[in-house]
Amino acid sequence: MPTPEFVWPELPLAAWSDTYATLHMWMQIAGKIRTTLSPPVNHWWHSALYVNSRGLTTSPVPFRDGAFELQFDFIDHRLEISGSDGGRQSLSLSAEPVAVFHQKLMSALRSMGVEITINEKPQEVANPIPFSKDYQHASYDPEYAHRWWRILLSTEVVLSGFRSRFIGKCSPVHFFWGSFDLCCTRFSGRPAPPRKGVITSEAYSHECSSAGFWPGGGPVSEPAFYAYTAPAPEGLADAPLRPAAAFWHKDFSEFILKYEDVRLAASPPDTLLEFLQSTYEAGANLARWERAALERR
Repeated sequence: MPTPEFVWPELPLAAWSDTYATLHMWMQIAGKIRTTLSPPVNHWWHSALYVNSRGLTTSPVPFRDGAFELQFDFIDHRLEISGSDGGRQSLSLSAEPVAVFHQKLMSALRSMGVEITINEKPQEVANPIPFSKDYQHASYDPEYAHRWWRILLSTEVVLSGFRSRFIGKCSPVHFFWGSFDLCCTRFSGRPAPPRKGVITSEAYSHECSSAGFWPGGGPVSEPAFYAYTAPAPEGLADAPLRPAAAFWHKDFSEFILKYEDVRLAASPPDTLLEFLQSTYEAGANLARWERAALERR
């Protein structure tokens, strides 16, 4: 088989923070469209987007007796809308307010016979502005959008390989538009203590070990890979890690490996796999998961 084409470009947060904020809202609009029309799946898996060979996609979204798909293309910088009835619409991805993007997308869907109303309040962001009123976020740098997608694609390949080692219940490798991260989650098979909250009560209904990539923000002012076990077993923060650059972030209560430490490593894929495996083992061992029954030999 050919060797996967891994690309790990620079992605300094300050250089594309405005584009990041705008993309976050665009992804939320697409994600809410998918969530509204898709049948519910455990742990909100019906809400996520997926990395593919050109960008991010909703995958087929059911509507009446057919389906349609939203494809963010970060090569040609377009949003492609395709329907199972042969209908197609295409929108340019360029610097424009979220409100304008929202209006254009909804208009394009209506022209294809898709009538839908979504909750316009963004999720998991401070001071949310309804999409149709958001003229604040209006940036799009195609170079950095492309870089971000290439990192997602390389990360998706590594996470998929890591996922293949596990035969227990496991999520797809998917992108959550609320938290703006690409992740994969393994489950022990045991129920977890109940949590409050519509999202968290479902997402963390069972013991899990999750890891992924996030562009950064707040206490982590640069892109990073993260990993955690929920609920966190006693002693997790002090567990040994690999590689040496990985550490426990007390504010997030998660393991962190800075993206730059992966990008500059002799083998970024191997370095990331080492982080994924060691953080999983730390949580699974301390929580006494039945690893022999859950892992591929």
